[in-house]
Amino acid sequence: MNYSDFKLNHKVRIIVGVIIMLLIAAMHGFRLGQLLSGDFYKLYYSFASDLVLPIGAYFMLCMNEIHLRFLRKWYVKAIIVFAAMTFSEIMQAFDIYFFGVTFDLLDILMFGIGTIIAVLIDKLLLEILVPHWKYSK
Repeated sequence: MNYSDFKLNHKVRIIVGVIIMLLIAAMHGFRLGQLLSGDFYKLYYSFASDLVLPIGAYFMLCMNEIHLRFLRKWYVKAIIVFAAMTFSEIMQAFDIYFFGVTFDLLDILMFGIGTIIAVLIDKLLLEILVPHWKYSK
């Protein structure tokens, strides 16, 4: 693969990553949970961020994998994202706050589901639908 192909892959990854980040920011900024009521309201405010933050983190790593070769495997990115999110949750149990202030084991489950969703978006959706997402050999 030549340098211009890498540049094109990198540009595509930056565009997709920024779009995903903007969607996550819009979800939080427009407070979509206020449109819900009852149990859906509680579920949204308890777990929505725990699902989408790993997706955002995964695609931030996707944006940088051109320069950091070890990130090119999906499972490396997934392990890093899940480990970082889980570590932050465990630290909350010791009153060290990074991504939140309340320790909840279900948050770790949501981080896992969010990481799996990110991998599925990457491998099953973007590799098929987005030109220059996948590196050519």
